[in-house]
Amino acid sequence: MYCNEDATYAPTAQTAVRRLPERAHYDRATVHAILDEALVCHVGFVHDGRPVVIPTTFVRDGETLFVHGSPASRMLRTLSREIDACVTVTLLDGLVLARSTVHHSMNYRSVVVLGRARRIDDLGTRDAALRALVEHVVPGRTAQARAATEKELRGTLVLAVDLEHVSAKVRTGGPLDEEADLSLPVWAGEIPLRMVRGEPVPDPLVHNSRS
Repeated sequence: MYCNEDATYAPTAQTAVRRLPERAHYDRATVHAILDEALVCHVGFVHDGRPVVIPTTFVRDGETLFVHGSPASRMLRTLSREIDACVTVTLLDGLVLARSTVHHSMNYRSVVVLGRARRIDDLGTRDAALRALVEHVVPGRTAQARAATEKELRGTLVLAVDLEHVSAKVRTGGPLDEEADLSLPVWAGEIPLRMVRGEPVPDPLVHNSRS
């Protein structure tokens, strides 16, 4: 599908999309765009013999994903042992309404990353990852807010997951109805969905610098 191997993630037995493979994307441009738009990922792993999936914020920096939190975090403590993990991201773009309920669907963009996390112990790299995460969530914020102190950096666990075993899956377009249903007097089409930022609500304790 893509001739430039340097611009793709080579599909493997674990990452190749099997269900509706025509919706699969392995190019870095598509994967990066989805990761850069999303604010939350879900991290799946096995803890004490049981599967666990935890939502968390993240950021992509080049070919690496960073997640962070308290050293007391069950997720981070478990992942820091370099166990197998699965990171997923999904962006919902629309509800697809067909003429029959069985063919209702959703338009979406998703990414699955398989790999093992590693601890970031270097404080400089840890600080850069945390700054990148803040900028990912609120661009320009690091120039406005106080930076983390060395004590705060030491008290924050940062993990990295390399983008190596990766695949994306995307659905676009309208409903895929049976030909016999096309004449039914039922509305069909897409209801677009999007996430928008609302008007900021200030903290009551914010000082009014204009007074």
